[in-house]
Amino acid sequence: MELFDRQKDAVGQGERTLLVYVELPSTRNIHNAKSEFKELAESSGLDIVDIIQVNRNSALAQYYIGTGKVDEIAQMVKELELDLVIFSPELSPSQERNLEKTLECQVMDRTGLILDIFALRASSFEGKLQVELAQLRHLSTRLVRGWTHLERQKGGIGLRGPGETQLETDKRLIAVRIKNITKRLDKVHKQRDLGRKSRTKNELPMIALAGYTNAGKSTLFNTLTDAEVYAHDQLFATLDATIRRVILPASGEAVIADTVGFIQDLPHDLVDAFKSTLEETKRSNVLLHVVDSADEYNVEKIDQVEEIIEQIGAGEIPSILVMNKIDCLENFAPRLDRDESGRIYRVWISSKTGEGIDLLYQALAEQLSGMMTRARIELDVMSAYIRSEIHNVGYIHNEKVDDFGQWILEINVTHHYLSKLLNKKGVKLLWEQSPK
Repeated sequence: MELFDRQKDAVGQGERTLLVYVELPSTRNIHNAKSEFKELAESSGLDIVDIIQVNRNSALAQYYIGTGKVDEIAQMVKELELDLVIFSPELSPSQERNLEKTLECQVMDRTGLILDIFALRASSFEGKLQVELAQLRHLSTRLVRGWTHLERQKGGIGLRGPGETQLETDKRLIAVRIKNITKRLDKVHKQRDLGRKSRTKNELPMIALAGYTNAGKSTLFNTLTDAEVYAHDQLFATLDATIRRVILPASGEAVIADTVGFIQDLPHDLVDAFKSTLEETKRSNVLLHVVDSADEYNVEKIDQVEEIIEQIGAGEIPSILVMNKIDCLENFAPRLDRDESGRIYRVWISSKTGEGIDLLYQALAEQLSGMMTRARIELDVMSAYIRSEIHNVGYIHNEKVDDFGQWILEINVTHHYLSKLLNKKGVKLLWEQSPK
């Protein structure tokens, strides 16, 4: 489609780029904002030539920053032969257009950069649709930027009405595309809802991984599930929600969901577009909030993630802080931390080396105990095959064969599975004790 060939939001790999970090009173207390801005740009594959800082008490209408600083940047663009200038604050469409005209190169803000990174990383059908939807919503406010042909009166058979401007056509095409993507996403969401209903029906415990981007969620997911989800030391390495069934020691079968990482000031268009992905977080029984324990600014990032968790309606879900990457700390051993009531609220682990994973299993077993029941059952000789099924969906604490060749099993399973199990021929309940 002609419109999307003209779209200027996407950046090319290796473009010579200048970063302009604007510090306002509201951002001065965020210690890692500048370094994170640079890391974002680097993770998109750009060639970062330089980064400059501009201090302001407030934004100006024309360029956001002062005209003197704009002239200075324009001189740098010429001397360094730059292709792109990226600003850390969110620019209005008019500010972006004014800056492009003065600097004579492409200009984008941090929101556009994050959208571009998402476009690079999305791999699933749903993820690509979600990213395109967010990009189109962002683009729809910026159609007037720097394109001289947009104001030409131009008719077109089957494309434009009489006297319709190119700008009006672009807006109409974007509106149609947004409508089509929304319909396709609705179908995907209905399929996802069917999967959720199936898990709910089977009373499978749901565990969601959440946390700041690059905290190690995907590495932990791979460790817990033996999956091969893409994990890399970069921002937004994972965008597509991945769900796997897993057998947890002392807990049995559960479902674990890996979700998109959060970041400070995550663009609203992205939060809206990824609502279905974030639903896995909202509907979970336990939330594992994964934190980079070696990050000196992790306290601030914990607060930012908890704020987003509240925004998506998941603030009431029981959570465990998983302090990851202890292998990056000097002489630090894995451990559990309990609150005043004795509940495990924090676990120190390394998902890379596997240190402390047993402690995380213990924390999950305690947290999920309300969904589980412990029972002793008897299987007759003809029903011994059920042992393998129990191994797949629950946890067997101990087992023995009596003098009559019958299996006596002490198991940990969900209430729902136990009721189904007892309906099978050759299965007898000896005792049941639900954990307190």
